[in-house]
Amino acid sequence: SPITYRLYTGEPDLPHIISLIASELSEPYVIYTFRYFLTQWPHLSFLAYTPQSPTPIGVIVCKESIHESSTTNSNSNRGYIAMLSVDKRYRKRGIGYTLVKNSMEAMKLDGVEEITLETEHDNAPALSLYESLGFIREKRLYRFYLNGKDAFRL
Repeated sequence: SPITYRLYTGEPDLPHIISLIASELSEPYVIYTFRYFLTQWPHLSFLAYTPQSPTPIGVIVCKESIHESSTTNSNSNRGYIAMLSVDKRYRKRGIGYTLVKNSMEAMKLDGVEEITLETEHDNAPALSLYESLGFIREKRLYRFYLNGKDAFRL
């Protein structure tokens, strides 16, 4: 059945987002982290639903910031994908791809010139997804996550 996507709409979405992120991502986040992203950049966060599910099966949380470039001595608007999670039962259906595309399009409308993120170095499905969207492995970050795992910055 078709998957529907919508923007984050406010505090009633928060428990569902927290639950989905906590069940699928290794990094623990406190409620203040979610509120930091969601209250300042609600237009960059999307949720995915099936017709049968009252709770989201996928979510992306992002932000934007001004980045100073040391090479050009100018500022640019940079996007950041903070969290992406799709319920294990619904993976391999293009949901993560669509969530990232939706956020990328919203960031483009805001004039974002570059988007960054980190993912665990051994998360082959995530690396494959992001590389299919044009992301490039920029740097390996050793012991980046609290669980001791390395990450790639893309």
